Amino acid sequence: MASERFSQHAFLSVSALLFAASVTATIICCETMSAMGEMPMPGGWTMSMAWMRMPGQTWLGAAASFLSMWGVMMAAMMLPSLVPMLWRYRQAVGRAGVTRLGRLTALVSVGYFFVWTAFGMAIFPLGVALAAIEMQLPALARTVPIAVGVVVLIAGAFQFSAWKMHHLVCCREAPGRGRALLVNASTAWRHGLRIGLHCSYCSAGLTTVLIVIGVMDLRVMVVVMAAITIERLAPAGERVARGIGVVVVGAGLFLIARAIGLG
Repeated sequence: MASERFSQHAFLSVSALLFAASVTATIICCETMSAMGEMPMPGGWTMSMAWMRMPGQTWLGAAASFLSMWGVMMAAMMLPSLVPMLWRYRQAVGRAGVTRLGRLTALVSVGYFFVWTAFGMAIFPLGVALAAIEMQLPALARTVPIAVGVVVLIAGAFQFSAWKMHHLVCCREAPGRGRALLVNASTAWRHGLRIGLHCSYCSAGLTTVLIVIGVMDLRVMVVVMAAITIERLAPAGERVARGIGVVVVGAGLFLIARAIGLG
């Protein structure tokens, strides 16, 4: 029992330290990005420098820089909702009499963030390509404020979809329900991939809001992190997700109205 309590305290302590470190690193990255400024674009909006190379930087270096920022940002945003999932995993595996919980938990975590890193690798070239097109076509750039509002509106509607609710339930369920308990390294890794995919699919709408409004905007990050955490941990998660959807839909309508001069 004493060993189990020590293991639990160690897990919570390490989780808290990682969260504090990731938040600190995210704040530093955001301040660094803010110091670089943003590029004014036709239509009265500004483009983040996250999608551009710095002087003397290669595209490979730019991608590596983006992925490092993406990684610490995802750690800061997702750890509050990931830690309870890891806790449920540890309880389920512990009941099966498995030892080396720390190693297995670490493998689940690595698998989880591997999925988010893969999404970051896909997002960066897409963002770079869109930024290049917008800089070359001023007429298209002028439509971006309206397009952002439409994207946010769609992201809000996504919160009501059966797809969203399915993956939200998967994020909230205890491991071992309806399947064998995870008892070795390979199944721990696969479990990490599984919950990473469920989490990324469930968070797709809110993550899209973050990307289109301000990928390195601390205020938007805090709001999105709070929304993701609450819908995962609140007793009535599905109802909370729909409530968040109402707010996001309202934000999308406001952005569209402001873009066309009604706001």
